[in-house]
Amino acid sequence: MLVTQKNQYALRAIFELAKYRGQGPIKIYEIAEAQNIPLRFLEVILSRLKRSGLVESKRGYTGGYTLIRDPENITVADIFRFMDESLGPIECVACVSEKYNCPYQGQCAFFPMWQKVQDAIRDVFDKTTIHDLLEVNNSEGVHCCI
Repeated sequence: MLVTQKNQYALRAIFELAKYRGQGPIKIYEIAEAQNIPLRFLEVILSRLKRSGLVESKRGYTGGYTLIRDPENITVADIFRFMDESLGPIECVACVSEKYNCPYQGQCAFFPMWQKVQDAIRDVFDKTTIHDLLEVNNSEGVHCCI
């Protein structure tokens, strides 16, 4: 499973909105600056996240973005699935992907291992909520650095 830059930025944007949930809208440039996300890319990501029902926006001088759902009810997998519309399979360069014309395709000894890795990653994403990430941040002073 590939965690794309788009997924990382979406996760960081949701994380930043969750930090200030209940404090009113946050300006897009504040999110971009705090999470080191290019503003133009963040505009596209937040527009897409609005369609997910996770985020809403308010126009005007006092406007900005707010997180709608409770961080306890948003998993990393929710964000990734919405952004990519799936948590797709691992594309093993040597074993799985047809685009590499692997001579062992369908008979690869490593494929079961890669499948277990994918399942383990998916399990972590499914079980990790934004609230969990905030708890680590608050208790240990860790910054978001994906």
